[in-house]
Amino acid sequence: MMLCSSSSPRRRALWLSTAILALCAPAAGVAQTLDDPAVRAPSAGGQRATPANADDDQDLDASAAPADPWEGFNRQAFKFNRGLDRYVTGPIGRGYMKITPKAVRHRVASVVTNLGEPGTAINDLAQGRPRAAGVTTSRFLINSTVGGLGLFDVGAKVGLEGHEADFGQTLGRYGAKSGRYVVLPLLGPTTVRDGAGRLVDTMTDPVALATAGGANSFGMIRGGVTALDARANSDGFLRALDEAADPYAMMRSAYLQNRADMVRQARGGVQVLPDFDAARIEP
Repeated sequence: MMLCSSSSPRRRALWLSTAILALCAPAAGVAQTLDDPAVRAPSAGGQRATPANADDDQDLDASAAPADPWEGFNRQAFKFNRGLDRYVTGPIGRGYMKITPKAVRHRVASVVTNLGEPGTAINDLAQGRPRAAGVTTSRFLINSTVGGLGLFDVGAKVGLEGHEADFGQTLGRYGAKSGRYVVLPLLGPTTVRDGAGRLVDTMTDPVALATAGGANSFGMIRGGVTALDARANSDGFLRALDEAADPYAMMRSAYLQNRADMVRQARGGVQVLPDFDAARIEP
């Protein structure tokens, strides 16, 4: 039977990469919160405050908490994801960090970032920022060639600094409200707008579309490595959650602050989070 072919080395590799992607996916949802001040000062993350409008992008200070109509479900999903991370993805991520030298992990992170540049360029154009799109495209071409398929960020060395852009941010750029905050099992924190944006980004990812007709293992391996890199980068944040008075509230605050700041930057506003490292490129 055809199922027997799954025992081949190639099939086993595909299943392994798929499993890593699924199990490490919760980390991908929080990796972008790592530079939020709440991570560096987690003691304030568990405080409650007067709720704000749940459907707006909010300028939350460290002690503010938005209205969260789906909090009951969200907390259960958050608890599930934390349990999965504690017993499965956490040990995988820490094992990767332990056996892989930091220099190698940096190279892996550089490759992961480079593969995301085409999607960033598309969203730069959609946001009406041709200069940013040009910088991103130049970075991708330079790093994919001179940089050894993205192993080295040569673009940054010649003054082409990287930045992030996604379709959720693009929707926010044109006034779409964030919608309600939601925590998805396996996928982590998002909002109605950003969840839809994540789906669009996945379906329109140029690298995924370009390689769809090739070796079908590439997408799975890329997804697994991306999630594993995200889990390693998230380790400090996830450890800080363990020390917070209310880990769920800390996660929610960090995520929403980061997303509000990304939308603010896309609209040409001033960066509010002082330690957020993503570069701003004005249109």
